[in-house]
Amino acid sequence: MELIVGATGYVGGVLCERLLAEDRPVRALARDPSRLKARDGLKTAKADLLAGSGLKRALAGCTTAYYLVHSMERPGEDSTDFIDRDRRAAERFADAAVSAGLERIVYLGGLAPPPEAPLSPHLASRLEVEQILLDAVPGSTALRASILVGAQSSSFRMLVRLVEVLRMLPMPAWRNNRTQPIDERDAIEYLARTPSTPGASGLALDIAGPDVLTYGEMVERIAESMGVARPGLGLPLTQTPAASAVVAALTGQPVELVRPLMESLENELLPRDDSAQRIYGLRLHRYDRAVEHALRQWEKGEPLAAR
Repeated sequence: MELIVGATGYVGGVLCERLLAEDRPVRALARDPSRLKARDGLKTAKADLLAGSGLKRALAGCTTAYYLVHSMERPGEDSTDFIDRDRRAAERFADAAVSAGLERIVYLGGLAPPPEAPLSPHLASRLEVEQILLDAVPGSTALRASILVGAQSSSFRMLVRLVEVLRMLPMPAWRNNRTQPIDERDAIEYLARTPSTPGASGLALDIAGPDVLTYGEMVERIAESMGVARPGLGLPLTQTPAASAVVAALTGQPVELVRPLMESLENELLPRDDSAQRIYGLRLHRYDRAVEHALRQWEKGEPLAAR
């Protein structure tokens, strides 16, 4: 039995569909199981990570657990409160996993910037949670990714919405920073294969697409795929706090979600090596194909005004 913690979220929901399609026994954990879509073969469990309640029952009979939960700042709260929430949730889950004799935790976090670059609070929290889980269950695997290119990916949707609503795209100082976005399909493939990949046991691996792109190039290629012209306007400053409020208003997304996404753009986020691809042996999708696929999936559910 495989447990998905965070099954009501974006990645958890897609992964759940993938595992069920392979007839793998899946149990989805949620504070409110009624939010989970009923699916053949899916079992559910009610639990609260912060309180620790329900975890023993949720983990019973499971060999692997996917840990796919992250907190965001809440309006009006101290900007570091989410760090404490994520730490407490990870510690309670780790303790319960050890008691249950879990064989492996699979965690999805974020790529780390270069050692000389400062960590944003959100990336620092992701790395702390990763360490808590790996220390608790030594056979676990942490996968670190940059931007996921998918129709429901918050970071990708933010970029698409900006292309939709602006005729000229202001490009802050982070426009020349590089990263390696990964197709949602490839990220899910890595996650799904991890329990059956012995070589990944006990490791933190960087997963990335094959294309190294600046953030400016990423936005330009999204505009090209949408068939619109969006000239870029280079700006000398970043001003993330003010810019995140503007972007949130333009894209209709909560500022507490937009701010950490924009903070992550302030540094280059590149994989340390290609160990993950060598261990898993995946053929990865190029960025342009990933964008086109994501936009097609998006249009199945809602129209794109600029396409």
